[in-house]
Amino acid sequence: ERSVNSDADEDPSQSTSDDGNKPNSEENKYKEMIFGEDALKIPHSAPYCLGRPIRRGHFNISQNYSLHQVLEDLRTIWNWMLTEKLHINPKDRHLYSAILVLGETFDNREMKEMLSIVLCDLGFSTAVVHQEALAAAFGNGLSTACVVNIGAQVTQVVCVEDGVALPHTALALPYGGDDISRCLLWVQQRHRTWPNFKTDPMKKPIDMLMLNKIKEGYSQIRSGSYDAVSVVHSYEHEKSVGHQKTRLSALSVPPMGLLYPRLLIPEEFPPPPRPWFQDCDDMLEDTWQTNDGLSGNGGLGAWDSYQMLPTRVKKFDNIGLVEAIVSSVLSTGRVDLQRKLFCSIQLVGGAASTTGLAPVLEQRVLNTIPSNQPVEKVEVLQSRRNPLFIPWKGGVILGVLDTTRDAWIHREDWIKNGVHVGSGRKYKDSYFLQSQLMCYYNS
Repeated sequence: ERSVNSDADEDPSQSTSDDGNKPNSEENKYKEMIFGEDALKIPHSAPYCLGRPIRRGHFNISQNYSLHQVLEDLRTIWNWMLTEKLHINPKDRHLYSAILVLGETFDNREMKEMLSIVLCDLGFSTAVVHQEALAAAFGNGLSTACVVNIGAQVTQVVCVEDGVALPHTALALPYGGDDISRCLLWVQQRHRTWPNFKTDPMKKPIDMLMLNKIKEGYSQIRSGSYDAVSVVHSYEHEKSVGHQKTRLSALSVPPMGLLYPRLLIPEEFPPPPRPWFQDCDDMLEDTWQTNDGLSGNGGLGAWDSYQMLPTRVKKFDNIGLVEAIVSSVLSTGRVDLQRKLFCSIQLVGGAASTTGLAPVLEQRVLNTIPSNQPVEKVEVLQSRRNPLFIPWKGGVILGVLDTTRDAWIHREDWIKNGVHVGSGRKYKDSYFLQSQLMCYYNS
């Protein structure tokens, strides 16, 4: 009788009950929860609630999606993945260690909550946190690089020098592959090339899956007009009920949104405000309130005014990828390092495979560098592996390096200590949880 609990980006599901005694009982034919792409193929009429615990690089918390539900959904997804895909019995997880590879957009509290899920709920014996940019560099066999991670909803630019991510170079851009897909749909509708039969990628996740596949197969950056012929499907109840060949127009326009964000179509449901992520346990974050209701330190963290140690990744809404790369590299302040980084630009993420993106970036970055900078060459390095999986390959490498042996956090230690001020291990109350060794800074 009840509709399913909120679940995940890859989430709604419901345990099948094959009770033949109630043939008219509608609820018995539904699973309790459904995960992964299968969740995105659920018919709109089915009694499920599609949940997306992570959105735009943060927990997707809102008035209708509580922090508790987000964490429960995240735990449920990971538990399903470990059990059904990796076949790791929950009773045996104390024999395993976990490597958590996280993007630079996550806040302290979000990282702490994910660590608690891994160590307390899922039962791993030890865990370590590594930055996605650093893992991407190692995954491609590099120790120094400007890593450009083009995700589905967020693009991150971070410079890595000699195996250390430089926090003051980190930039977060609030667009990615999903925005390119929506721009592709908008362009086709403007050219009246999108079929008129039942497809609605903005409301039907299965249609968005189809749109993403079309984007991955046909979008590319090239000079002049570029059209192609593709098959667009119409789905009902997870099955294709119709298809139509259509000529897609101006296919080089959507990926150019990475360079000109104003091309990208604003999201119908913008991200919620973020008052939930004040970290009351963070000794470096000044959150006291004055009598007149104003936050202490102007609402900024205690370290935000300290030039060498900015506590938050810089976020920009209106700058393109070229300007972000140039700004990130030039912020290092050293000419020798800047030359290295401009010749070691690494593209990561699904949209990094877009045909023609690398040469366009090389040319435009070189033209954007100020004339007073002694840089004569810009090079985007060819990826040795599928750009989508490089951070995970790098996470494996980081997990076995001797230099990270002190960074592992033990389950019992995490549960007992929590915020343990004055200890040699300041896990939970330090911004430097995001650094390479993650937990021994400021000891």
